[in-house]
Amino acid sequence: MLDARRTPNTLPNAPGVGFKPAHFQGLTDDPGPAHWIEVHAENYMGDGGRQIAQLRALSEQFATSVHGVGLSIGGAQDLDADHLARLKHLCDWLKPDSFSEHLAWSTHGAEYMNDLLPLPYTDATLAHVAAHIDQVQDTLGRQMLLENPSSYLAFDDSTWSETEFLAELVRRTGCGLLLDVNNVFISATNLGTSAEAYIDAYPLEAVGELHVGGHAEDIDDRGAPLLIDSHGAPVVGAVWTLLDRVLARTGPRPVLVEWDNDVPDWPTLRAEAVRAAAALAPA
Repeated sequence: MLDARRTPNTLPNAPGVGFKPAHFQGLTDDPGPAHWIEVHAENYMGDGGRQIAQLRALSEQFATSVHGVGLSIGGAQDLDADHLARLKHLCDWLKPDSFSEHLAWSTHGAEYMNDLLPLPYTDATLAHVAAHIDQVQDTLGRQMLLENPSSYLAFDDSTWSETEFLAELVRRTGCGLLLDVNNVFISATNLGTSAEAYIDAYPLEAVGELHVGGHAEDIDDRGAPLLIDSHGAPVVGAVWTLLDRVLARTGPRPVLVEWDNDVPDWPTLRAEAVRAAAALAPA
């Protein structure tokens, strides 16, 4: 159950876009169906400059989501107190409508891996991640949404399925979930599982935000398809179809279009937001 002391997610059930400074003018002049923006927390932890000024201006026009990529929620060590303090400072002045992080780890000792690495789904991992989520939510005074990873391997010692693991984290901590539909498609392709079965088993009642994005296609050493979560291409048809499957069960939810690499011009990203709006429109 959500702690009453924690601000809940309040994003509108509408399309959003990941904000890039190159899109500032286009977004403000012609947002199309985009009702909210998402920014990566680590890019906005300073005290001033053009990026902070742009974000302040956009927050007066759009709802906002802060998406962390560096907390290392699943890391074996304690959370970085300085990083968490900077994150709190950002959330205190921006007052975002949503905050989210990843079910992953990215640190070892003093080293930062600059990647989102997978976890074994065991009882020990569950207790450890739950404690970190509680710490983040208590520090920020707001509910956190936890994002499912894109997977390239599975651990033999996992004793929980990913969907069961996420559902138990929700039960223990009161966090919400960010369902990245592209990650579901990537993981299912790479691991040879069913994306549809994953969606059907997912605790959809806890979803506060949905993501769609593009990926890169490759071939592994055995000649099997290998998908990479690149955020550098349009959303493919199979991911839009999976999104339709989710929305048929959940009803409208906030849907973000992610495009972080090989960033296109604003009209191209706006067109992806139009496609997201179509998915959200009543049948």
